[in-house]
Amino acid sequence: MANTYTEIHIQTVFAVQNRESLIRNAFKDELYKYITGIIQNNEHKVLQINGMPDHIHILFGMRPSQSLSDLMKQVKQDSSKWINNKGFVNGKFSWQAGYGAFSYAKTQLPSVIRYIQNQEEHHKTLTFQEEYINLLEAFNIKFDDRYIFKPI
Repeated sequence: MANTYTEIHIQTVFAVQNRESLIRNAFKDELYKYITGIIQNNEHKVLQINGMPDHIHILFGMRPSQSLSDLMKQVKQDSSKWINNKGFVNGKFSWQAGYGAFSYAKTQLPSVIRYIQNQEEHHKTLTFQEEYINLLEAFNIKFDDRYIFKPI
């Protein structure tokens, strides 16, 4: 797109189906690299990726040539297929339906990057559900409790 200039930064958050703790240390770095490749192949730029055994956070610079929903659909489908083909989990791996997406100004990126890098530390005192609701509330996003990622 000639003469199109953007600065769009998005953090997405999504969970493993049924919030199962299936993302193991043995393959999580490889998974993060695979997801980074999906995003980069769609001409977006990953700034930080990390998570916990039951969910993942991705901060990336987004180009306006693709919708966020199309990108997230591809990330979740392709990474699920990859995990299943590699046999990293017993049974079938899938991501839970839906995701959270939050936009940030360039000046906010260092603190968001640090937050994502320090997931293990945050989750010593905060559940994923609490974290997710805090994000929704911080961005004044109205939500229905029936559709929030429930604890297992």
